[in-house]
Amino acid sequence: MNNTLLIVLGMAIVTYIPRMLPMVLLQKLRLQPYIKRFLSFIPFAALGALIFPEILFSTESLPSSLVGGLLAVVVALYSKNLILIVLSGILGSFLYQLLFL
Repeated sequence: MNNTLLIVLGMAIVTYIPRMLPMVLLQKLRLQPYIKRFLSFIPFAALGALIFPEILFSTESLPSSLVGGLLAVVVALYSKNLILIVLSGILGSFLYQLLFL
C-alpha cells in the first residue's frame, strides 16, 4: 500500500476517534437542564472568537475593516440573507478604502 494512503488513513482515524469516543462513552449520561443550556451557547462563543479577529485584520486598515464589519452587523439585524450580509460588509469595506484611503 502507498505510504501517502496510509498517512491519510491514519489521519482520518486520529480525527474520527476524538469525535466518536464521547458519543459512545457518554450516550447514557443525562445532563442537567442548566448544563444543557450552558453548552448550547458554546458554538456561538466559538464562532465569535474565530470571526471577530478576522474582521478586524481582514484589510490593511483597521477603519475599513470596522466599517465593513459594522455594516454587516447592521444588515444582519434587518435581514437574514447571509449573502446580502457578506456582500454588504465587503462593499462597505471596499467603498471606505476607495473613498478615504
